[in-house]
Amino acid sequence: MGEPHGIGIVGLGVISSQYLSTLAAHPDVRIVAAADLDAARAASVADGIPGCRALTLADLVADPRVQTVINLTIPSAHGEVALAALAQGKNVYGEKPLAATFAEARSVTDAAGTAWIGCAPDTVLGTGIQTARAAVDAGWIGRPVAATATWVSAGHEAWHPHPDFYYRTGGGPLLDMGPYYLTSLVQMLGPVVRVTGASSRLRDTRVIGSGPRAGEVIPVEVDTHVTGVLEHAGGALSTVTFSFDAVGTTAAPIEVHGESGTLSVPDPNMFDGDVRLRKHGEQEWSTLAPSAGYERAGRGIGVIDFLRDGEGRASGGVALHVLEIMTALLASAREGGRLSLGTTAERPSLVPLTSFEDWNRQ
Repeated sequence: MGEPHGIGIVGLGVISSQYLSTLAAHPDVRIVAAADLDAARAASVADGIPGCRALTLADLVADPRVQTVINLTIPSAHGEVALAALAQGKNVYGEKPLAATFAEARSVTDAAGTAWIGCAPDTVLGTGIQTARAAVDAGWIGRPVAATATWVSAGHEAWHPHPDFYYRTGGGPLLDMGPYYLTSLVQMLGPVVRVTGASSRLRDTRVIGSGPRAGEVIPVEVDTHVTGVLEHAGGALSTVTFSFDAVGTTAAPIEVHGESGTLSVPDPNMFDGDVRLRKHGEQEWSTLAPSAGYERAGRGIGVIDFLRDGEGRASGGVALHVLEIMTALLASAREGGRLSLGTTAERPSLVPLTSFEDWNRQ
């Protein structure tokens, strides 16, 4: 990689600490600039990183030392920040989703030119999803037939002191948590060609349960239970459920069923976890040893992955496809019927089993 790659980080909220930890640990990356709407917060972060300066957004994307912009702003700002960085010829890696709307996300990918666009979640590059994908690719469950993905919660207002955006347009359980699960399904089963969705809303208000606004009633503008069927190009059918209206579940986060076996796949919001296999004719589940993926990785590994070999498995192309899957599910739920997608995405190559210590040295 030669000289350390210059990184500028925009948006220094809670998730930024994980990115800062991952990127600061790699010898071939140097965090050279930080920006936030809260100038004092940007200054505080920059003071703790040798060679890093607190800048405005405009100055950060124009800084010649910055080669890649890490976009950790709120979803409604993702497109604006990405377009500003691309206009200056920078690579961009952002938190999910790629943009607030599919149309805006398309404008981001169209503006890329020769720049690389990456997008979370990069948790799918960990040993959990990559080991499961390796098992599918190796034929351990035979021809894939179906998958299920389930994420349910009673709602974020119970713990989040300012949960409003989860219940406004652009929020909801699918757009919040769907990227982890749907990106994993694309990794394991390939792109989606058609979707059918249904949704509901349990109530029109929520009560904040913690923090300085505890007891405040907030409106709910979006459906809070979304389910649907994804038709993969290879023929498998995935059934998905995302809810802010359920107490809990004992279902595996993801299960993948094939002609000769079933995989139980761990939480895709995490990098690792046990992958379990039950073969046809067997009564017990076996736990697979990790066989692929980055071990003990943290958020931001998607950037290191791009710098290692130029492929960038956590790519904007996959993120655009996943965003269309989600927006099409919601459109199908509103309008009824089965909708065909206009995008597709190639499955990124499998991540070889790589320990934290190895990738931190490379």
